[in-house]
Amino acid sequence: MRPYRGVNLISGGTANYCRWSNEKNKVSLGEGMTPLIHCDTLGSEIGLPNLYLKDEGIIPSGTFKSRGAAVGVSRAKELGVKALAMPTNGNAGAAWAIYCAKAGIKAYIVMPVDAPAITRNECAIAGAQFYLVNGLISDAGKIVGRAVAKHGWMDASTLKEPYRIEGKKTMGLEIAEQMNWEVPDVILYPTGGGVGLIGIYKALKELQAIGWIGEKMPRLVAVQAAGCAPIVKAYAEKKPASEFWNNASTVAFGITVPKALGDFLVLEAVYNTGGCAVAVSDEEILRAQAEIAAKEGLFICPEGAATLSAAKKLLADGWIKPHEKVVMLNTGTGLKYPDTVRVEVPTLEPDEDIPVA
Repeated sequence: MRPYRGVNLISGGTANYCRWSNEKNKVSLGEGMTPLIHCDTLGSEIGLPNLYLKDEGIIPSGTFKSRGAAVGVSRAKELGVKALAMPTNGNAGAAWAIYCAKAGIKAYIVMPVDAPAITRNECAIAGAQFYLVNGLISDAGKIVGRAVAKHGWMDASTLKEPYRIEGKKTMGLEIAEQMNWEVPDVILYPTGGGVGLIGIYKALKELQAIGWIGEKMPRLVAVQAAGCAPIVKAYAEKKPASEFWNNASTVAFGITVPKALGDFLVLEAVYNTGGCAVAVSDEEILRAQAEIAAKEGLFICPEGAATLSAAKKLLADGWIKPHEKVVMLNTGTGLKYPDTVRVEVPTLEPDEDIPVA
């Protein structure tokens, strides 16, 4: 039996998705049920009339990371956790910092020194114990691991606790509901740690188990940047797990993860759905970011823009068919990455007129 059409599973925030022994432990800032936008203008131009974008840039913290933080911090509060620690490329740390502030939990956040300034500012202004590391997220993870062992703090690292994935799972639930329980043919996901892709796969499998969707499963696509593509390399070699990617670097900083802890789960989801893994260049990402803004009015993050570049490649290769329903996941707002937009704006004198283009 399927639910009534339009019933919002996540109404009032992702944290409401779970049941708490005491409602006072629920920590929510109104995250969840983000729009699924039909990109009809852009889709028609590139030959994909059924192209959609799930926009996670409009929720608290400006990224999908709020979903995991809402459930993870709520559960931490319920368990009486007083302090937690986590490594981050920026957005996860920012999200967990603001939810911890609301919950009254001390957050220790470590991120690479090259992380976007806005995410650093979010951590600082939310009162987190915030540190930069002269290295990558893998180096931040080592520092957090030592601190957790020494001080006994909760380890909120990716897949080191089970609740973040339950929050991110709600993206999959929402996509199914928003498409009237008829799943799309393809879902493209910008993949760093990959928890969002793992969560979407988990959600769809659970919906299948309770009979709310049929046997069809979307083909899941892990999208990475060419400058850091361990999942893509493992997929090309048909391996069950990835190898550490040396000298990782990309403008899509959120997916600069040289070796994801859950890489085997990402690859399992890709293999089991008949999906694939695709790498795109930084130049393609920046062009796609500008294109989707100009055609659809959506200023999305470079990680999300990578999915448009991947969709074009897969369409050109014939892997995606023109008639198929394709969903791109935009994981955050472009406002967090002002440096990705480089424009020269002419300055007018007070007595000058606007020239006609």
